[in-house]
Amino acid sequence: MRTRRIGDVQVGAIGLGGMPMSIEGRPEESRSIAAVHAALDAGVTLIDTADAYHLGPDDIGHNESLIARALATYGGDTSNVLVATKGGHTRPGDGSWGLDGSPAYLKRACDASLKRLGVEAIGLYQHHRPDPSVPYADSIGALRDLLDEGKIRMAGISNADPGQIREANEILGGRLVSVQNQFSPAFRSSEDELRLCDVLGVAFLPWSPLGGIPRAGDLGGKHTAFARIGEARGVSPQQVALAWMLAKSPVVIPIPGSSRPETISDSARAADLELTPEEFAELDAA
Repeated sequence: MRTRRIGDVQVGAIGLGGMPMSIEGRPEESRSIAAVHAALDAGVTLIDTADAYHLGPDDIGHNESLIARALATYGGDTSNVLVATKGGHTRPGDGSWGLDGSPAYLKRACDASLKRLGVEAIGLYQHHRPDPSVPYADSIGALRDLLDEGKIRMAGISNADPGQIREANEILGGRLVSVQNQFSPAFRSSEDELRLCDVLGVAFLPWSPLGGIPRAGDLGGKHTAFARIGEARGVSPQQVALAWMLAKSPVVIPIPGSSRPETISDSARAADLELTPEEFAELDAA
């Protein structure tokens, strides 16, 4: 698979998002582990998780633990796999999502993630979402401290606007390596953040790049240009969507969520799908 850069690390141009393996409607663990193994077989070397990918208070960090088990049981070399996790979201168990961006919480969450992942330092640690009750500078200051202490190797942010991206990069002393925002054919309001990341040379990681768990399968039905080009090229509309994102900027690394070996294998093939300028222009205007 072609590669792209996060900080000083080269990763496959398509990553894997672990959320569907651990929240509501999650499958049997064996299928999720098979999906991780299929991703690795396809050349995926970026796996995105979070401590909040779980169901209830007695299940915290389910996805981190699952990813660790999947890597441990893979038959090949995983030394080049970058596991990115996040802290700052909470899930009380009623299906809702809470926030805690306090420095004390983020540092405790990082320590717990370190144990679940079984590593000495987390490859990429990301602030999951701004907490309106906590000054953003305080939350990012916690990431700076974790970097300085060596508990994390790289720092990123998620669900951030352009002002927060600039602020985070300044607080981190120019060490911000990634921004993870929602972006898909149906959700394009993060174009400004993508362009800023391109200028800064910061990786932009689209989450839900295929439209989210309930809508990904019907991407072609909702966005007919992607289906038409996919049919003409003999590939899925989902592959076309990911190839379109890759063509937007060399800093883009989509992280489609998957819990099925066949879907992540299909997504991974987008790394080698080159759109013509005419195809890209049509999709960009669709």
